[in-house]
Amino acid sequence: MSEPVRRSSRAVATSPGEALAWVSALVFALSAFTGWYAAAGPGVTLSVIGWHTGAIGKLVFFVGLAALVLLVLSVTGFEFPPSVPLGAVVAAIGGVGTVLILVRVIDVPDRFAGTGRGIGLWISLAAAVLLVVAG
Repeated sequence: MSEPVRRSSRAVATSPGEALAWVSALVFALSAFTGWYAAAGPGVTLSVIGWHTGAIGKLVFFVGLAALVLLVLSVTGFEFPPSVPLGAVVAAIGGVGTVLILVRVIDVPDRFAGTGRGIGLWISLAAAVLLVVAG
């Protein structure tokens, strides 16, 4: 009778930096569905989620999803080449996300002119910067 094959049991987050990467990647991906722009009128408040702001809102979701996929791959045993450390890739993804969010902070789309920046945009920016720090 053969012995069962043992798989290496690796915790999801082995360091504080990796735990920060998990949390910030999840928050960054979900932040595409938070209010990026808001406007208030007499008796009504309007909020525009990131997904509806155009291609950048959708890219934010997929960039966050890419970071999560990389982290899942590392937990499941996929080994990256030694010349490309996981932390550098996560930091690069965070850098791309930061640039995307800064574009939306600086340049409000014309169809949302007159609206203010919502809390979701700032949450997205914080999550993207934390991805860079975690990397």
